[in-house]
Amino acid sequence: MEKVKVEIDNPSLQRISNKCINCGQCLATCLKQNHLVKDDCIHCGQCILTCPVGALVPKYNYKEVLANIHDEEKIVIVSTSPAVRVSIGDEFGYDAGEFLEGKMVGVLKKLGFDYVFDTTFGADLTIMEEASELVARIKTNTNLPMFTSCCPSWVQYMEKYHAKDLALLSTCKSPIAMQGAIIKNYVAKIKNLNKEDIVTVALTPCVSKKSEIKRFEKDTDYVLTTSELALLIREAGIDFKQVKEKKYDSLLSKGSGAGVIFGASGGVATAALRTAYFLLNHKEAPDDFYTFSSLQGKFPFKEATVDLGSKKIKVAVINGIEMVGKVYDQLKDYQFVEVMTCPNGCVGGGGQPILPQQKQESYVEARGKKLYENDQELPVRCSYQNKEIEMVYQDFLGSPVSEKSEKFLHTVYQDQSVKINE
Repeated sequence: MEKVKVEIDNPSLQRISNKCINCGQCLATCLKQNHLVKDDCIHCGQCILTCPVGALVPKYNYKEVLANIHDEEKIVIVSTSPAVRVSIGDEFGYDAGEFLEGKMVGVLKKLGFDYVFDTTFGADLTIMEEASELVARIKTNTNLPMFTSCCPSWVQYMEKYHAKDLALLSTCKSPIAMQGAIIKNYVAKIKNLNKEDIVTVALTPCVSKKSEIKRFEKDTDYVLTTSELALLIREAGIDFKQVKEKKYDSLLSKGSGAGVIFGASGGVATAALRTAYFLLNHKEAPDDFYTFSSLQGKFPFKEATVDLGSKKIKVAVINGIEMVGKVYDQLKDYQFVEVMTCPNGCVGGGGQPILPQQKQESYVEARGKKLYENDQELPVRCSYQNKEIEMVYQDFLGSPVSEKSEKFLHTVYQDQSVKINE
């Protein structure tokens, strides 16, 4: 059977050749996800989740991270993405979607990380920039629809297959990229840390982040996936269930509910709309901006018409590149479009725990549902209400989309379409 080609320099995934049984399941998954060119990897890692024998795995970096932890001259800082806290339990016998934030932080501290930060802070920062960008585009009616940019496989897809429309992508870096930039250029100063000694690690559900960090100027040094963290825990001989719960370190402690729901389909759009309403109207958004049930859930294409006060906009939410290929031309009818490559968003990422196929869908749904429930429980549910976000702008960035914000938090895209014709 034909199988997915995995080059040795692929930064996101690797094949254990002696495990492969040449069943072709990886190719079937790839053709479904990225249906245009079968050997053009966009690093989503969905083939990892459907390989029946574990021959495909993330490109492991956990041993390098561990070596840095053991280096007394290094300050190793880990930032955790929202979806990991509702999936790490799958590796240790917990119920589907169980919220294990405290346990996760506790085990990271036990492993020896010097600081444990929450990437929901980076998500809140992303929303401050992205919502400001969306409002500006709506006011000037330029470069619409605006596409979200926090999913690196989606960005690669745009650069390769729709390069003529790159101006539609938000220029915002992803939350982990923003988090890394703030750690090395702001947190280092206020905590009196030597920037050259800092090693930044992003703990994510996503193997594509391993390729994304190569785009930027080493603000994030390593990416570990949820499944890699489980390997690290086991190799360290730690009993996860016996670990005491701990809290995140500050600065960059827990973000808002808006940052938490980044891990589930519809979450980025919902978070951005809450802040966009505030920016346009200078008052809190109505209650229905905190739910947007029509934008949530497993369906690959969702839409809503949203009243922003001075203007109504059409919003679309997509999870799965397969769906993008089917509806791309229709997206021009919308003003704001969220795209996540993986099913149900980041909770279904290729770096998540391997599960039996019959359990995969229900577990992924449970993870997303738990993130939305956590959002409802938090006292702060909008990014602009996060006091530490306010502090970073006052002390360092100035304001969203300022010259300094553009320097550290925004990016440019490259036409990569030539690669698919080589």
